[in-house]
Amino acid sequence: MAEDDDTAHPPTDTPPDAPGRPRRRRRWLMITAGVVAFLLVATGVLLWIAYRKLDGNIRTDTATDKLLAKLEAERPSRTAGAKGAENILLIGSDDRSGANGAYGGESGTQRSDTTILLHLAADRRHATAVSVPRDVMVTVPACEKPDGTRSKPALMQFNWAFELGGPACSIRTVEQLSGIRVDHYVILDFNGFKSMVDAVGGVEVCVPQPIHDKDAKLDLPAGRQTLQGEQALGYVRARESLGDGSDTQRMGRQQQFLAALIRKVQSQGVLLNPAKLWPVLDAATSSVKADGGLSSLGALYDLTQDLRGIPSADVVFLTAPRRPYHYDSDRDEFVQPQTGQLFAALREDRRITVRPPGSEPTPTAGASPASDGAAGASPSASPTAGASPVFEGRTADVDACPQH
Repeated sequence: MAEDDDTAHPPTDTPPDAPGRPRRRRRWLMITAGVVAFLLVATGVLLWIAYRKLDGNIRTDTATDKLLAKLEAERPSRTAGAKGAENILLIGSDDRSGANGAYGGESGTQRSDTTILLHLAADRRHATAVSVPRDVMVTVPACEKPDGTRSKPALMQFNWAFELGGPACSIRTVEQLSGIRVDHYVILDFNGFKSMVDAVGGVEVCVPQPIHDKDAKLDLPAGRQTLQGEQALGYVRARESLGDGSDTQRMGRQQQFLAALIRKVQSQGVLLNPAKLWPVLDAATSSVKADGGLSSLGALYDLTQDLRGIPSADVVFLTAPRRPYHYDSDRDEFVQPQTGQLFAALREDRRITVRPPGSEPTPTAGASPASDGAAGASPSASPTAGASPVFEGRTADVDACPQH
């Protein structure tokens, strides 16, 4: 019987330095690389689908863009003001057509229930949001009507401009009264506003006294309340049943609400959390109509990044100085020279300083006293070159609800 030897019975285990081990290692590396490549491709496809979905949500208001292009010669120059600063007109439309018909009024009618001129400083270190009173009497320039005819310049309350000639007419009215070029505009209707509020999980506000308003669909106790979409809409739109029933207080609530919204987005890291960011982006892009320069996801993202970099303490809200119109106390008129000083400061990209609404101005040399019941109209001092007056207003970092 032959003796066992290594040549007759080779070992079954491959030594560490045998050629089989490198082949298995290469096989695993190829499998791993394939899985990683698949995941990268799948992620890229999902991101592309998401981008296309969000980008496709945004509606471009081509009709308004064309009207403004036709009237370019009548608008402030693009080179006016500080280089790099941007002015965006935010228009809250009370359009009653379609799903918005549930809010009553004449079907198909629309006016600008809320109009805010947002100025972003060239260095993106501060921003100013100026509410334009809906009832202020202004000269509305000649505008093209929906039927193609052209109106004549006329004195009327500001929110009629939107009804007369749509966003283009509102934009040109703001440009004419301020001398400020509107670089971009965004239009948001009732349902779009509700979607935005719901997307961030509601917004906390301070209710100074109990509210029971059937028309506004509000039934709230006093104190801190987190409002969802429908409640938030009623809160910022209600007028007669809250406070003294004035548009002044309504604009104040709108500004407080926007400040609270900014605080929530910044404090809860919405912009840095994909799970929270997606519903916000989906709601935002589905809710707005904008000009061609802003109606893309990339442009909105850049705008979001600009806003995210501005501390809430440097985001200022105020209302253009006004007082009761001398021919009709139910209307307003701008107060001069304060309104002119405000718009001049924005054109020159100067920082606006505000003091709490209702507080007394700080007495200084050359102070401009309050007069004729003007709201937000009294700067603490007459501005010198390079300086800006102080107006009644608020910053986004101020919590309007007292701490207990």
